[in-house]
Amino acid sequence: MSDSNRDEFDPTAAENREIGREMVDQSTGLGSVMAHAYRGEAGRVDTWRQRLDQTTTWAVTVMAAILTWAFSSADNPHYILLIGIVVVAVFLGIEARRYRDYDVFRSRVRLVQENLFANALDPSQGVEHADWRVELSRDYRTPTLKVSMQEALANRLRRVYLALLGILLVAWIVRITAFSPRRDWITTAGVARIPGTIVIVAVALCYAALLGIALWPRERAAKGEFREGDPDTWKEGDR
Repeated sequence: MSDSNRDEFDPTAAENREIGREMVDQSTGLGSVMAHAYRGEAGRVDTWRQRLDQTTTWAVTVMAAILTWAFSSADNPHYILLIGIVVVAVFLGIEARRYRDYDVFRSRVRLVQENLFANALDPSQGVEHADWRVELSRDYRTPTLKVSMQEALANRLRRVYLALLGILLVAWIVRITAFSPRRDWITTAGVARIPGTIVIVAVALCYAALLGIALWPRERAAKGEFREGDPDTWKEGDR
């Protein structure tokens, strides 16, 4: 192919964007390359999915250990549960960061599924994104995170961490009330020289912030197999 022909290549033209049809009708070099690329991207998705699960597993393990120790004796300080909340929140941050990386590869897999394999199986429906090859090429040239940290935190909170942090909160409330019936629970909530009122307000503000992040309405940028967004747009933004 000459340089002039290469410069005239239009990835949005029907014969170029619908290479899925060619994969069924005849064997093409690009089709073979895309099959290998898809296998590699699917493998990366699986690897990052396992990393997400590992973070959750560690968070649950640490939480279980802290709960067991906190309730093993009435003499054990209640603030160990507050430490547990902080530790689980750290795992939340780690998992949100990993989720952003995971979404990069998952979005590529979905783009290929929608526009290459779906078109190969039923060419009559066309492709979802007229310029999908341009989008994928651009993302290979300059990979970018497409999901903001706020959305990643909201996703992991709704899926896993609100439940874990809620259990720790309930456990802390039980620990400062039921385990010290002869003392005022606000006084019991104090940590060292920090009055119980300040501790309670701080915990309430932290959980209010977490609920705000999880429930605040926002446009969804993450693109998986379900809960799709606008089919005419792919992953945009340098976040």
